[in-house]
Amino acid sequence: MITQNKRLLSILSTAAFILLIPFVAMFFTEEVNWTFSDFVVAGVLLFGTGFLCELVMRKVTNWNYRIGFIAVILFALFVVWAELAVGIFGTPFAGS
Repeated sequence: MITQNKRLLSILSTAAFILLIPFVAMFFTEEVNWTFSDFVVAGVLLFGTGFLCELVMRKVTNWNYRIGFIAVILFALFVVWAELAVGIFGTPFAGS
């Protein structure tokens, strides 16, 4: 149980660190201009992905399925993140 809590803490710490990068960059350059809603959306995506990966790690016992599920979750995160960042698909979801 302790290792699961350490794993969850490391996942949440990583997500928080990733959110900290644009926050700090906003102080040094004007090219990074995130609003509060940008941080909320990024936080939901990152923490949601982290919780889903942790759920898969706890519930799925077969390593092949575990790796497959986590790969699909991470791929979905990257596709949604890229769509929100630059609108690679041109959907209204990205503001196009």
